[in-house]
Amino acid sequence: MKTHSKTLMMMVALVPICILLLSCHGKTGEKDDLQAIKQLLSMQEEAWSNNDIDRFMEAYQQSDSITYFGSSGIRRGYQAMLNSYKERYPTKAHTGTLKFTLHDISKISEDAYWVMGEYHLTRDVGDTNGTFMIVLKRINGEWKIVGDSSC
Repeated sequence: MKTHSKTLMMMVALVPICILLLSCHGKTGEKDDLQAIKQLLSMQEEAWSNNDIDRFMEAYQQSDSITYFGSSGIRRGYQAMLNSYKERYPTKAHTGTLKFTLHDISKISEDAYWVMGEYHLTRDVGDTNGTFMIVLKRINGEWKIVGDSSC
């Protein structure tokens, strides 16, 4: 009986430690997700600022289901977005230098987040600023933008 009692007491003592270890593991995963998302957005800033629209678009899911909503309405499909960006921002004077200010990155599910922030374009053809909200999804181990709204 004494052996069972000691074993039970040890198990009860280990439960809080196991819970603590499991909760720390979840936070590390979320911390890694946030870091990866911020790196992706940093890559976009750099690519845009180098007038490299193709590289900028690597952050987006290459799919007909990708959706962009902006001042000109809803645009669907990766190729339509790429064509529109290249048409509206044909030179370095038009892309300028991009800087994001991130206000919120919130987890939607295990493999999805939204990001809310501001964009700031410093350009030869005139500066422009606005707000955005993007939805990112982990697809095949990589974060991809699946929805984008800017104004």
